[in-house]
Amino acid sequence: MVVFSLFLLSCAGVILSLVTTQYDPLLMPAGLSALLFLIAYLSLLRRRQRTLLRGPLPWVVVDGSNVMHWQGGGPRLDTVREVVDLLAARGLAPLVFFDANAGYLLTGHYQQSAAFGRALALPEDQIVVVDRGSSADPRILSEARNLNARIVSNDLFRNWTDDHPEIREDGFLLRGGYRKGRLWISPSQVVSLRPEQGMSQGPTPRPEPAL
Repeated sequence: MVVFSLFLLSCAGVILSLVTTQYDPLLMPAGLSALLFLIAYLSLLRRRQRTLLRGPLPWVVVDGSNVMHWQGGGPRLDTVREVVDLLAARGLAPLVFFDANAGYLLTGHYQQSAAFGRALALPEDQIVVVDRGSSADPRILSEARNLNARIVSNDLFRNWTDDHPEIREDGFLLRGGYRKGRLWISPSQVVSLRPEQGMSQGPTPRPEPAL
């Protein structure tokens, strides 16, 4: 509305100059400003329309403590950042989990979700650092079920297949790594340990995150 109001004011100024005076050196800048305001306003409307039509982005759960080892040679947070960026480019909203010791492994001291969020350029509510003494695995699996989301990890979660049979479903786990220095992520071919019918479904996904 602000842009549209400024556009109307600029148009009014141009019209007033045309009907009340001879050529005014400010007339051309005023007209150009009006045109620029109109372009900006229409562009904003198009972006909002695309967002409304697209709706909330689908969630994907990222096992950050696993992903940070994908390049070998020790944990690297920039690996997680690259994975997050690739998932976002694919139209997914990443929710990243870390074990409590992730900060120690990466920086030598404990890090909270806010610090990881800044490093990964994600809102704090898209980062989860589990409590000390707890494993991130059950939280990752539970949140993936609640959001009806897939998991990015090379961990097969074998200890949790009884509680989460969806682990056996092809495509539930998205594996990845680096080939010749380039990141790849693709659905893993998980061997079914016993026949299951379909993937467990969770509640309606949370509202779209602020990216």
